[in-house]
Amino acid sequence: MSSLIEVRGLRKSFGSLDVLKGIDLTVEKGERIAIIGSSGCGKSVFLRSLCLLEKPEAGQVFIDGQEITAKGADVDRIRRGMGMVFQKFHLFSEMNVMDNLCLAPVRLKGMKREDAEKKAMELLGQVGLASRAHAWPTVLSGGQQQRIAICRCLMMEPKVLLFDEPTSALDPTMVGEVLAVIRMLAKRDMSMLIVTHEMNFAREVASRVLFFADGIIYEQGTPAEIFDSPKREKTVAFIHKIKYFGYEIHQRDFDLMQVQGGLQNFGEKYGLDRIHTHRLQICCEELIFELINNCYPGQENVEIKLTVAYTESDGTTEITLDCGGKEYNPFDQQDDGLSVTILKKMANQIEYLQQDARNHIRIVL
Repeated sequence: MSSLIEVRGLRKSFGSLDVLKGIDLTVEKGERIAIIGSSGCGKSVFLRSLCLLEKPEAGQVFIDGQEITAKGADVDRIRRGMGMVFQKFHLFSEMNVMDNLCLAPVRLKGMKREDAEKKAMELLGQVGLASRAHAWPTVLSGGQQQRIAICRCLMMEPKVLLFDEPTSALDPTMVGEVLAVIRMLAKRDMSMLIVTHEMNFAREVASRVLFFADGIIYEQGTPAEIFDSPKREKTVAFIHKIKYFGYEIHQRDFDLMQVQGGLQNFGEKYGLDRIHTHRLQICCEELIFELINNCYPGQENVEIKLTVAYTESDGTTEITLDCGGKEYNPFDQQDDGLSVTILKKMANQIEYLQQDARNHIRIVL
């Protein structure tokens, strides 16, 4: 028995930009797959490639055992097994709601208009819009239009629904009503692929989560695995919304003002308050000079890598320094100097590790 969707080596480029670099995926009937990732990572392009709204350069896509990417394939017929819900609704403005819903099943499936209207009223009732059957799309709210767009897909009785960020164009007050409809479909075991930025919704509804990065499915797993225990670095950063600042120092006489200015800009960009940013600058400055003076005594050439990671989810800032030279733990000396005293007072957590002839320091503010 074939899978509902099978994707093999899917590739898509725009000019010199490789967006999809060889996607392999199998989707079984009844699965609810949430696709997450940063803007521009290829989520929407992948979804559009499944139904050939974007034509891939390489790879194969099978829908219920039929290859839609095959030469000479009846794309329109195979595509009818998929319902696509877009960001911007795409209802026909010159038709009322009922006509929008009945057009495709009557023209493409040969359904009688009377039967189509009956089915349309049933679906509208399920999404709470039976009273709007003869309204024009222009008088409906964005949330109502998106619910109508979902009903329009369901009129064709698709095997799978593809949602391309279905709430991204909505006012926040309307998001809930659309997500409620998708939850209803999930409870009915409707097969779905959902590109979304609503993390809580993905956790609640999905049976599997795909994290896209670097043009591939970078990591996948159950919602618990992806949201609670992500394994790979970029997944962790995305889930916890970690922002980074980095700086490498190669000379004793480095540009301290450039480091401090970079940290100031970092704090302003990500909303750190003035006190937090100032503490961050002091800690970085004191640590850098402590390592230069003790790991590279009398040397002009140094090798220190500074990384600052700010986690939006809990408001913590992590400073890490990777330093060569002599082994030196500034927090394990008989007499704490002023720099170390300042650092210990400001930090919530301090760690030191000497590994592979390098000093590793981690401080959490």
